[in-house]
Amino acid sequence: MIPVDVSRTFAAERWLAVGQSGHADARTAGHDAAATALAGPDPKLLIVFCCEAYDLAALVEGIREAAGDTPMIGCSTAGEISTAGPGDAGVVVTALGGNGFDVATATADAAGGRLREAGAEVAGCIDHVTDKAHRVLLLLTDGLAGDQAEIVRGAYRVVGAEVPLVGGCAGDDLRMAGTAQLHDGKVLRHAVVAAAIASDAPLGIGVRHGWRRVGSPMLVTRSEGNRVHLLDDAPALDVYLQRLGAPPAAWEDPQAFTLFAMTHPLGLSRRSGEEVRFVAGADFADRSIQCIAQVPQGGLTWFMEGSDASVLEATDGACHDALAALDGRPPLGFVAFDCIARRGVLGEGGIRSEVNRIASFAGGAPVAGFYTYGEIARTHGIGGFHNQTLVVLALA
Repeated sequence: MIPVDVSRTFAAERWLAVGQSGHADARTAGHDAAATALAGPDPKLLIVFCCEAYDLAALVEGIREAAGDTPMIGCSTAGEISTAGPGDAGVVVTALGGNGFDVATATADAAGGRLREAGAEVAGCIDHVTDKAHRVLLLLTDGLAGDQAEIVRGAYRVVGAEVPLVGGCAGDDLRMAGTAQLHDGKVLRHAVVAAAIASDAPLGIGVRHGWRRVGSPMLVTRSEGNRVHLLDDAPALDVYLQRLGAPPAAWEDPQAFTLFAMTHPLGLSRRSGEEVRFVAGADFADRSIQCIAQVPQGGLTWFMEGSDASVLEATDGACHDALAALDGRPPLGFVAFDCIARRGVLGEGGIRSEVNRIASFAGGAPVAGFYTYGEIARTHGIGGFHNQTLVVLALA
């Protein structure tokens, strides 16, 4: 029998539950995970994180069989997270419901460079939830579509500073070929999906990365959007590989490069603090490197590295900050958006330890999430896109 995991927490007017399945049949996996997550009355939203290798149309059919027309958003991943621990080939479904929540969802096409427009379009769903005391806009995006910061800028333009943004970029198990987004029974590509969540009780967001600078800063001599062509007037790819002492395979094999780059991000200095950029790929012909978000020309950048200790310290910090925003109330659950690069640092044993740490902060409340190609967390300022970071959403 394929194990199905479910955990749930109920408050007087709100409930949250998580179901997980690793069944090889996509339809069965979707049905079982959704059915166990639907643990309370008046379900308002399903959030689905799933392996990209599934037959996603069949997976969604299974979810709809169990959930009917309950609003749904979701995406493919580079690994899933549940209370039972980390996984690679399954589906995790989070359900929330009750009178204490109000939800509206939206989707927009981000193909052809429509990133800022798509962010603005989905953010409009905030107008369709009641004016409860606490609101958040949850965004799930195509992590390979281009400069993800543009999506955050578009959403911020609509919701303003009063509504926090949170979420992550879909993955495809590090194939870097294409990700999927899910919305109300449809499987989408090159899309942004969103859920506006209004709650009677507080919502907390924690953000930490755990990386540190290595070596001397470099000048970004030439860049275009999220592609870096020259560092210190030399081809960016050559500088990257040489200074970091990359293994021979990373010089010529795209997959080997991606695996190496996963634990060697770039750092940028911003007014709001230090930001991290995930190096997602390389062009071996023009010797450029591609990041998930913009690397400004004329700015300074540097290489970064992390250790088990620094990454887990950031895990504790993110969970602590998310809980602190709940004003002393116990959490109904956590939703975690954890960069695949942090997983690369920790290894398989380390990520299990990390999920256990997150669960300990949740105090018995359910945990769900996924390994991302980028993270979204805007609680102040106009920025809010992160790389190689852990973002935790706590719901009271």
